[in-house]
Amino acid sequence: MAPMSDNGPGEKPRPFGLAEEEETGVFAAPDVPDPQVPDVGGLPVEPAALVSPPKLLTRAAPAMLAGPLTRYGFRDAKPINFGKGSPRRLAVHGVDVSRWQGNVNWDKLRAQGANFAYIKATDGGDHLDPMFMKNWRSADAAGLKRGAYHFFYWCRTAGEQADWFIRNVPRVEGALPPVIDVEWNGESSCKRRPSREKVLEKMQVFMDKLERHYGQRPIIYTAPDFYRDNLRGEFLDYPFWLRAVAQHPSKVYPGRKWLFWQYSGSGLSHGVTGRIDLNVFHGDERQWRAWAGGRQTVADAN
Repeated sequence: MAPMSDNGPGEKPRPFGLAEEEETGVFAAPDVPDPQVPDVGGLPVEPAALVSPPKLLTRAAPAMLAGPLTRYGFRDAKPINFGKGSPRRLAVHGVDVSRWQGNVNWDKLRAQGANFAYIKATDGGDHLDPMFMKNWRSADAAGLKRGAYHFFYWCRTAGEQADWFIRNVPRVEGALPPVIDVEWNGESSCKRRPSREKVLEKMQVFMDKLERHYGQRPIIYTAPDFYRDNLRGEFLDYPFWLRAVAQHPSKVYPGRKWLFWQYSGSGLSHGVTGRIDLNVFHGDERQWRAWAGGRQTVADAN
């Protein structure tokens, strides 16, 4: 995310749009059969790129969300013409934020079209975003569905990072699933790039601990270069949140099912000073209400 990968006081944030130059390449699709998928709002992409949110995560007695959706009203400092694959064809838009957005006016953000927000909570094993709790409470008060994300450090163990996230992010009824942000970041104090095998091992340990604690399967956020190096064909039973700010995800990550699409790192809103990341849910309003209104469960959730 931009700057999803801020790494603590004194470190430089990831520049906006860093991944744009990487998103013109096409990666080979994994050798998996095309799933049977429902209509998800008219986006004209190949079936392998779709995901059915109600089927992806097990839920108990899904509830419908009250209140109307707010419709897209954002502007973009660097608009992209996605053609027939425009994110505006999808109904449910949202944002992700961290301390770099400063003091957010959540009511204005909601009125302009943000129906959900992912909020930076932690990175590594000892850094808490100083704006996390304020954003966490204020987004909820403004009526947005909210979730928290963790920027994964390759210089710390997966277990201690999971424990740090759990220590700082409340287990709240109705919150969106936690997100693990995995990407290469040259601005980080940790520039280590483990092997693919080690990356997958660390991710699994982290995600298993979060799933046991929150009773929700974590969502994987990633960018094109990291996906190419590590995630192509992996974690097929996990929901993905894909950064693709120059082309539709089906072009950048062919064959990969996705739940959220980060389509801009240069959004403009009355609710923030400067730019903000814009995202969209891969489904229609009915699917959003069924997915976000239920509670995800796992066998050993407590």
